[in-house]
Amino acid sequence: MPVSFPTLKTGAVAQYPSDRAVQVSAQVFRFLDGSEQRFLALGSPLHKWNIQLDLLDEAELNALEEFFASREGRSGSFTFTDPWDGTVYQNCSFDNDVFAARLRGSGQGGTQVVIRENR
Repeated sequence: MPVSFPTLKTGAVAQYPSDRAVQVSAQVFRFLDGSEQRFLALGSPLHKWNIQLDLLDEAELNALEEFFASREGRSGSFTFTDPWDGTVYQNCSFDNDVFAARLRGSGQGGTQVVIRENR
């Protein structure tokens, strides 16, 4: 059974201002006459999410940190539900090996993680 990215108490996986990007790899051949020919190099686009999480309580922040540690940073994989369209991506991982958490007071914890889809 695949492990899923944890949800917050609200049921969301992200807060604003988060963003996402789609990476499409293309080969470009430039000819002597200045014209170009392009073709798709990868079979399908890869997705990347920059997840901003603020105003977390200590339990939510600890759950995220434990999940990060259990996945061993970039090494582990998990499923992730895209917060924009609800699509579930089965093979995702963190884009960093360091989990940086901020805790300013009760209910004022935060972090930022980058999640990438794997091929």
